[in-house]
Amino acid sequence: MKICELKKCGFDKDVLLLLEHPPTITLGRNASQNHLLVNESELKSRGVGLYHVDRGGDITFHGPGQLVVYPILSLEAGERDVHGYMRKLEESLIRFLRGYGIAGERDNCFTGVWTATGKIAAMGVHIGRWITRHGFALNVNTDLSFYNLIVPCGIVGRSVTSMQTLLSHPLDMGEVAEKYIPEFSVVFQRNMIRMEEQELAGILGICAGAATDHEAWDNRESFLGEV
Repeated sequence: MKICELKKCGFDKDVLLLLEHPPTITLGRNASQNHLLVNESELKSRGVGLYHVDRGGDITFHGPGQLVVYPILSLEAGERDVHGYMRKLEESLIRFLRGYGIAGERDNCFTGVWTATGKIAAMGVHIGRWITRHGFALNVNTDLSFYNLIVPCGIVGRSVTSMQTLLSHPLDMGEVAEKYIPEFSVVFQRNMIRMEEQELAGILGICAGAATDHEAWDNRESFLGEV
């Protein structure tokens, strides 16, 4: 059972997942197929997966060298503002990038975190019954040539960049993840406790065994956020 489903059954821990994906293209609920610039056989030849997902927004790429972060949070009464939640995600990234000497900023027209030379972090979320899913993808050492396969986020004429490109050297992904966590903790006012994968799997297994039937859940209070 997925963590977000367990939270709807009463699992009381917020979880922050930080990971890398194999080369993958995802299309959100608002995606246009026209923003995929190659056919599926070309994707297969390059080893790129293609998935339709239920986040908000258009098309984006995930792959090695990219830090993908999934906050699975139960938003409290004072946090129940979808736009406010997304602005907090942006703020945590802007603060994090500042530590590397990178000036990240918001764009008045588009969601995500931008630099003077392009978008460095894309965001797409789904919030159901005030439990968050999906999150953001930060280009760290990402091979930016994969973005030639798509119109990133469906935004024509805007480029993408990475931390490696801006700093002129690759970064250690583990170090990047470790440095991001404190910024998330401050912005979202959560105390972070490291949990190994096996430990988390054990807890989730116990909770799943005690969970109620989740097929009866409804979808009220369901919101989408753009990439």
